Amino acid sequence: MTFDGLRPQRLVVVVGTGTEVGKTWVAARLLRDLRANGVHVAARKPVQSFDPDDSLTDAHHLADASGESPMDVCPRHRWYPIAMAPPMAADALARPAFSVEDLAAEIQWPLPAPDVAFVETAGGIRSPMASNGDAISLIELLQPDIVLLVADAGLGTINSILLSLEAINSGAHVATPVVVLNRFDPADDLHRRNRDWLTKNLDVDVLSSVPAVLAKIKAN
Repeated sequence: MTFDGLRPQRLVVVVGTGTEVGKTWVAARLLRDLRANGVHVAARKPVQSFDPDDSLTDAHHLADASGESPMDVCPRHRWYPIAMAPPMAADALARPAFSVEDLAAEIQWPLPAPDVAFVETAGGIRSPMASNGDAISLIELLQPDIVLLVADAGLGTINSILLSLEAINSGAHVATPVVVLNRFDPADDLHRRNRDWLTKNLDVDVLSSVPAVLAKIKAN
């Protein structure tokens, strides 16, 4: 799918094994480092729901990292101030239902087209993003060059990663997923053992540092 005839040179979709695994932190860090190296970047969060008491949303954090406006990152009418999955939040707020196709069609890239652009999904890989689909549905529409699967490095992550990869690989898309172990502590024995097991048993890249992820994006 193209948007107004534009497509970033590299399109990265950031998904997570669940909520609170650090998708936004990882995406923002990558955006900042790419910008620091003179790369033209952009970030998009097609829809977001949040606690109304939060002073900053994911769109604010991504915008700060990419040098854009929060309204460019996430259209203002897709901000849902209630801590539920976006379609549930829309229903609870008595706002119109929306589809994954609506979200994809609303993505607007700046001119000139960015060298690298990130699209961050909401919640976990199978969390509903719209009335008719989840992150997998959005990936199928966007056909990104890279899918970054952000996961925690600690207890339970192997199960979450395997289930998430199974869901990603079931979709009709061509991008190979890359696993990112967020909050990885090389001094933590469990973290190291999780990484070693995943590296040995999976046929996808398992990365545990921002520089390694940056190198993967640049090489893609």
